Amino acid sequence: MAAAGAEAAAAAAEEEAEEERGKRRLPLPDPESGGDSEDEGDSDSSGDGEDEEKENEAEIQRLEEQLSINAFDYNCHLDLIKLLRQEGELVKLRRARQKMSELFPLTEEIWLDWLKDEIKMASEISEREKVYELFERAVKDYICPEIWLEYAQYSIGGIGQEGGIEKVRSIFERALTAVGLHVTKGTALWEAYREFENAILETAQPAPGSVPSPEQQQMLCSQLERIHTLFRRQLGIPLLDMEASYAEYEEWSEEPIPETIIKNYKKALQQLEKCKPYEEALLGAETPKLAEYQAYIDFEMKAGDPARIQLIYERALAENCLVPDLWARYNQYLDRQLRVKELVLSAHDRAVRNCPWTVGLWIRYLLAMERHGVDHCIISEIFEKALNAGFIQATDYVEIWQAYLDYLRRRVDFTQDSSKELEELRSAFARAVEYLKQEVEERFSESGDPSCTIMQNWARVEARLCNNMQKARELWDNIMTKGNAKYANMWLEYYNLERAHGDTQHCRKALHRAVQCTSDYPEHVCEVLLTLERIEGTLEDWDAAVQKTENRLARVNEQRAKVAEKEAALAKQEEEKAEQRKQARAEKKASKKAKKNRIGDKRKADDDDEGEWGREEEEQPSKRHKGDGDGLLLEEDMELETGLFGRSGAEKPDRPANQKQKASTSRKDIPKVLHNSSKDNVTVFVSNLSYNMTEPEVKLKELFESCGEVEQIRPVFSNKGTFRGYCYVEFKDEKSALQALGLDRKVVEGRPMFVSPCVDKNKNPDFKVFRYSTTLEKHKLFISGLPFSCTKEELEDVCKAHGNVKDIRLVTNRAGKPKGLAYVEYENEAQASQAVLKMDGLTIKEHVIKVAISNPPLRKLPDKPEAGRASQFAVPRQIYGARGKGRTQLSMMPRALQRQSNPVAKAENGMVQNSPATSSEPAEEPKKMSNADFAKMLLNK
Repeated sequence: MAAAGAEAAAAAAEEEAEEERGKRRLPLPDPESGGDSEDEGDSDSSGDGEDEEKENEAEIQRLEEQLSINAFDYNCHLDLIKLLRQEGELVKLRRARQKMSELFPLTEEIWLDWLKDEIKMASEISEREKVYELFERAVKDYICPEIWLEYAQYSIGGIGQEGGIEKVRSIFERALTAVGLHVTKGTALWEAYREFENAILETAQPAPGSVPSPEQQQMLCSQLERIHTLFRRQLGIPLLDMEASYAEYEEWSEEPIPETIIKNYKKALQQLEKCKPYEEALLGAETPKLAEYQAYIDFEMKAGDPARIQLIYERALAENCLVPDLWARYNQYLDRQLRVKELVLSAHDRAVRNCPWTVGLWIRYLLAMERHGVDHCIISEIFEKALNAGFIQATDYVEIWQAYLDYLRRRVDFTQDSSKELEELRSAFARAVEYLKQEVEERFSESGDPSCTIMQNWARVEARLCNNMQKARELWDNIMTKGNAKYANMWLEYYNLERAHGDTQHCRKALHRAVQCTSDYPEHVCEVLLTLERIEGTLEDWDAAVQKTENRLARVNEQRAKVAEKEAALAKQEEEKAEQRKQARAEKKASKKAKKNRIGDKRKADDDDEGEWGREEEEQPSKRHKGDGDGLLLEEDMELETGLFGRSGAEKPDRPANQKQKASTSRKDIPKVLHNSSKDNVTVFVSNLSYNMTEPEVKLKELFESCGEVEQIRPVFSNKGTFRGYCYVEFKDEKSALQALGLDRKVVEGRPMFVSPCVDKNKNPDFKVFRYSTTLEKHKLFISGLPFSCTKEELEDVCKAHGNVKDIRLVTNRAGKPKGLAYVEYENEAQASQAVLKMDGLTIKEHVIKVAISNPPLRKLPDKPEAGRASQFAVPRQIYGARGKGRTQLSMMPRALQRQSNPVAKAENGMVQNSPATSSEPAEEPKKMSNADFAKMLLNK
């Protein structure tokens, strides 16, 4: 009781001291302070200051409430710490930093700010000890030369205390071990260490004119040897400015430098030359420099120095602390190569604190702790932290539970009938099943374990290791009631377990139930049942099995036949609907053309007479093909025909004849686009361009010249000479063509231009180009429900508040119109997960948006049988030339005359035409009619 009272009193005293220290506010800089004088504007500025302080207090309260809801909101922690530091609230600031450091490793900047604030307030010895403890925590998060240098320099301030010098030396030695090999920043630590030892040497020097005692002489010699040793150690390590350190050593040393030191120095210089390209690449690269660091890591891995490999990994992680794959590779190296317990467990701990959403890192952490014999209670605590880490997929929870259950299973001694470990394993299995059913299913609308793998493993443990088939059967019965009874593989899994650890009676019972329930592969289950009875069954068992399987397969075949009939009926209905739509379109088109014909005929009847028709015939005698009896006309005739029947409107009377001839000739002279397939590798296909684009060759050449030298641009035109919206761009070399693909989706005249490789789809029918990923991307968000007026800049302003936005893509249709969808790519998974929590349900311009991790659903491809059936009834497509259906393929014969091929045809004006005799004799060749004859016939109708 006395001891407990003393502890309570001590805790109260500590709390009181903490509050007292907190009353001392942090000194805040006054950026525009001109001294202590006051002016007339002080009252206004003080009022503004009070308003700002109230706003800050309200914001602090809001951030604290947000963190109480989601403690893993990294950006919210940063904002709170920034505001509290601005307000100078030391106690709240300490608590905020403490909470954040418990959840995440802090960056170098956050640690340095924290340490500097505490150093300013530390005046007593007890407070200095707390700063030392804070430094110890800081150097464990990341290997940062600046923090180690600050730690060593701060420790020099306590040199007057007992053992102060040895403590400083110990910190310097630890710093050199941690970052002394840092090529660019290690020199500063070595120099600081030497300066400290030189200062000790100066204090040990005897007074001028005095003779040193033997003790002083011995102390001087040992101190000189320390400095010599520091120089020699440094010169054997590849560091920048090694030449300056060597020159300094030559100047400082009274004795010549030994040959062994010179040899080591030259060897280090050679190694430095090998490292310089990688250091220069890091210096010139932009954050996050992941590729450059990976190249550096590969270089050091080939060299094989564990200390240097560890250091380069730590340097990479300091700048890429939110990259799970980098942590995984580092931890794998430590697990397999170094195998130092403290180092391995520290790295695993930092990995899960940086990337708590990555289940693989938690699993590796549990395995590492088990591998190094960590206490069971600690492993259980880490597992509980993993469950609260906030995984983004339901299957992640299944994986972490399975890893923990595997660990518990390895702890059990199954030679004993009952043990504490076995009961803990069983209770963990039961808790896992309940957790997936309640917690996970409530959050994700699925348990993540549809096949009940955890329950299956539990059943295997009970059957094989505990000899408890009764419990295993109960578990499998529960599995089947969760919707798995229709799958043959589930029944066969249970059957195999019964076969190995049960008896024949239960095997037979399971297979009979399987035959009755299986719907995906009933034939397989029936075959297994018959095999069992053939080997072990009696005649009665065989007869029962045959009867049961025959009845079941008969019902299955009957059901399949009904389904096939239903599908056939639906297909037939679809075909009939398609045929009806086709007929409706044809009738609509025919009625429109007939209406235009009547309008054109009426106009010509008012303006022309029969003599004019005759004159026109006489003016155009040479434009008809000689010897053509099928009514085919040249392009000039077709222009005349479209004018006659009103399809292109009446010709302007004041248009010169030479202009008409020039326009017709220009359309005739448009060359066909002939593509050479041997140049596919240097050609890109450009589509979705505006039909109204004038001079596409000029505009596209200006656009694509930035990718390389353009050899030729081949736009595709219609028969009327209008641009069809696509073309071929041929480059001088393949590299330029590959670079041109980067212009895909570039907006040209208000439409997204599509740029794709030039591939013959007749030879590669399955070739498709889609530049975006169709799989799960944890660092990318999918946003729906956006207003169509939302711009990329407006969306970026909303998204960048939750992390560093790398790219935003607004989804549009082929015409470039927005569809209210967007993809937002963040720098890492952590920022994306935070953005989902904050932005889902947000209102933008009176539209409530939905935000989720990008995971596009798989496209459902049509079944081949369906495709075959559809193609069977499809109307064969007419094959035309490269430029479509030519003008000369159109018949100029009126539709009324063309319908004479039918047995009974009715003209559009209601007059019935006589049907020709359906005999094998060739039909009499119709009399050739001139344009005037056609016009007279139509006008008479």
